[in-house]
Amino acid sequence: MPYRRTESVIRRLAAREQAILDAARIEAARGGMAAVQIIPVAGRAGIATGTVYRYFPAKADLVSQLIADVAERELDAMRAAAGAAPGPLSALAAAIATFAARAMSERKLAWAVMAEPAEPEADAARRDFRAALSDELQQRMRVAIVRGYLPGQDVTIAAPAIVGALLEGLIGPMAPAVDDDPAKTREAVQTATLLCLRALGVGDARAFGLVAQLPLGRRD
Repeated sequence: MPYRRTESVIRRLAAREQAILDAARIEAARGGMAAVQIIPVAGRAGIATGTVYRYFPAKADLVSQLIADVAERELDAMRAAAGAAPGPLSALAAAIATFAARAMSERKLAWAVMAEPAEPEADAARRDFRAALSDELQQRMRVAIVRGYLPGQDVTIAAPAIVGALLEGLIGPMAPAVDDDPAKTREAVQTATLLCLRALGVGDARAFGLVAQLPLGRRD
């Protein structure tokens, strides 16, 4: 008779896997993707190195799953912010600003999971992350266009362009330093969000109003 895992065992295994991913996320946030190594991740998670290998046979597997895990968190945060907005245009603004604010709160992690050179095997996970971000924005744009809040446009071009602008403008090598200054960080997020809304055809007065109403706190 084949062994069947109990629910408590399944929960314990899932919790251990999440502990490994949480440890990997901390390492990436501190030292970039190069810092995500099996031995330090195991030490931070408080488990044996061999245990990590049972979940992730190679570093590439850990890196890919880390990217997927971060992507899920960021998309959930964007959807929650957009879902709490009163209308389609404010939902789009909230989704953009939420991604921007959370990326700015952990710039090294955001760059690590989205663009920092790493194992080729991580490229597919990164493409999936960017594609999911683009898809989320496309959905918000389509609703705003149908409701008459945005001019007609090809969202399959506009959404990836917005993702690229946020990455390069806020967390890329050419992004300005904010020195962990909350005021500078907020200003950077507001500027980037305004740029995106203007590029999509939102008039300045309305764009300013939308951004001024957004709660741009740190990530949870």
